[in-house]
Amino acid sequence: MDLKLTRPICFFDLETTGINISKDRIVEISILKVFPNGNKESKTWLVNPEMPIPAETTAVHGITNEKIANEPTFKQLADQIHKMIKGCDLAGFNSNKFDIPLLAEEMLRVNVDFDMDSTVAVDIQNIFHKMEQRTLVAAYKFYCDKDLTNAHSAEADTLATYEVLCSQLDKYPDLENDMKFLAEFSSRRKTADFAGFIAYNEEGKEVFTFGKHKNRVVEEVLDSEPGYFGWIQNADFPLYTKKVLTAIRLRKFNA
Repeated sequence: MDLKLTRPICFFDLETTGINISKDRIVEISILKVFPNGNKESKTWLVNPEMPIPAETTAVHGITNEKIANEPTFKQLADQIHKMIKGCDLAGFNSNKFDIPLLAEEMLRVNVDFDMDSTVAVDIQNIFHKMEQRTLVAAYKFYCDKDLTNAHSAEADTLATYEVLCSQLDKYPDLENDMKFLAEFSSRRKTADFAGFIAYNEEGKEVFTFGKHKNRVVEEVLDSEPGYFGWIQNADFPLYTKKVLTAIRLRKFNA
């Protein structure tokens, strides 16, 4: 089944130095851009992360320090990448939890503004887990009847993720071929930040999802304990989480 699109959607996958959103860096990014008319554009970049790649991580994706030593840094690539995804919806496998938050961190780190205010995000892994409870390799075999022989290559994983979503739409009549529907279906708890430290409660108010103020309304916490804002800003939280928290704080002052 072809995707019904009202705007382009970018399927993307990252290979990184690790799984810490705040500290780790991208070493490879692959983007498959699908246009409403069915045309496709793809691009893959190797990235010098400006930090060593741990041996245990290289064992997973096969990218060594030597391989990326002479590649451009993310700062050098950021404008190209941002231009390719600007105005597009996003999709990936486990992208809501990992790829989008880490990409946002990289963008903000080099002063390229990144937000999702007018963008929907379709997480194919969440659709898969709700339907079948499997991994990407198994998903590719289950939905597409193909073996993903080059798993943990960003380009192979990106193409496989796109094919899996198309096959999911063929298999499940209940899935609407609409990116907003798929974004809502593939999301978990609605969050204000990518990493999920600030979520929305049933009344639509931002609440903390961690620590001593878990499930408390953010504005109420900032009123009763102003120092909590400063603690988060100086602690090891993602840049985008800090950006969202700052916006909530300024909203109150500007009200």
